[in-house]
Amino acid sequence: MTKSEQLFERAVKHLPGGVNSPVRAFLSVGGSPRFIESADGAYIYDVDGNKYTDYINSWGPMILGHNHEVIRKAVIEAAQKGLSYGAATEVEVEMAELLCEIVPCFEMVRMVNSGTEAVMSAIRAARGYTRRSKIIKFEGCYHGHSDGLLVKAGSGVMAAGIPDSLGVPSNVVKDTLQAKYNDLDRVIELFEQNKDEIAAIIVEPVAANMGVVLPQDGFLQGLRELCTKHRSLLIFDEVITGFRLSLSGAQGYYNILPDLATFGKIIGGGMPVGCYGGRREIMEMVAPVGPVYQAGTLSGNPVAMAAGMAQLKYLKEHPEVYTKINELGEYFRNKVDELFGRYNLKYQVTGIGSLACLFFANSKVTDYETAKTADTKEYARYFRFMLEHGVYIAPAQFEAMFFSYAHTHQDVEDTIFAIEEYLKTSFSLISDS
Repeated sequence: MTKSEQLFERAVKHLPGGVNSPVRAFLSVGGSPRFIESADGAYIYDVDGNKYTDYINSWGPMILGHNHEVIRKAVIEAAQKGLSYGAATEVEVEMAELLCEIVPCFEMVRMVNSGTEAVMSAIRAARGYTRRSKIIKFEGCYHGHSDGLLVKAGSGVMAAGIPDSLGVPSNVVKDTLQAKYNDLDRVIELFEQNKDEIAAIIVEPVAANMGVVLPQDGFLQGLRELCTKHRSLLIFDEVITGFRLSLSGAQGYYNILPDLATFGKIIGGGMPVGCYGGRREIMEMVAPVGPVYQAGTLSGNPVAMAAGMAQLKYLKEHPEVYTKINELGEYFRNKVDELFGRYNLKYQVTGIGSLACLFFANSKVTDYETAKTADTKEYARYFRFMLEHGVYIAPAQFEAMFFSYAHTHQDVEDTIFAIEEYLKTSFSLISDS
């Protein structure tokens, strides 16, 4: 028995499912989780001494790779001064100034401790500002685990085979209206059916919790126009896309200005932190200056702020980071797409920039329903093969792969080679070329 297996046996006795987050569980792929001991650059190392090329990257925020020296130095220096004060610090102000400089829709920002908290708080601010109760979300988009948003919420619940969560009263989600991602007509219908009642639309500008599903031409612009027309707010959930698609996030990449936006651990260099922000008149509704209450005694933690400042400053000063990670992502997607074509497989690879996802599905994935056609059993076999060959990807079909600045071209070539070996081994395939 490996040390990871021994640790898992101990873990299940005291942790639900042996994990502290369902995304770490191997329930949908089989086996037990690898327990990670350390990480550096593009690689992670488990307690049994195995090395893996890591494409989870702590679920996205490690744009520069693991344990980057600039971020590590900033964390050490901040920690030497103290871990937490529960009081205002200069670094919070500096972070707010930097965020408002580089995030197009930010005029004011509030620090929180997670992406879930950021989304929950942004929606509360939107409801307070508009004096309306209803919101529109899209099937398959995940916005954290707050009660009102666990309705066809993507990724973790998709992999687990449950569309909602027990413990969420039906009256809590009665004001959460659902639409199909990329379906503007349904959004128009919801506005017509709920005239002057919709506070906001919340959307992942790139849906990265049902795999990686791109917005179709005109979809995001259409949402912007509908919100403006109906005096509702548009909220971009940039927990995945923020500072990854570009320094200005998806809103800068697509040139669409939301009213509010939310970010997660990406603003802390991977440390547990988040924020929400937007137009000044909306954010001034938030306590202590406004009637919308939201608080967090440890929000703006000085160590997390130091880590985030170090990463964001580096990204701002080194645009070549985006050139490299986007090229790696594009190269990977193109080469895997070639593999599928060479072996006459209908499966597909999706993505944008440094995001990618292999779908074991026969039809093009454009929304929640088409994403669910993916063969999760085949993905499980693929996952186990890749893990055995030193490639660490998400233990669920409906998650993204993340490329970092630390990945090399050779890392990607080796990964593509492993994928081809999986296809040959699993399907006894012979290339047409």
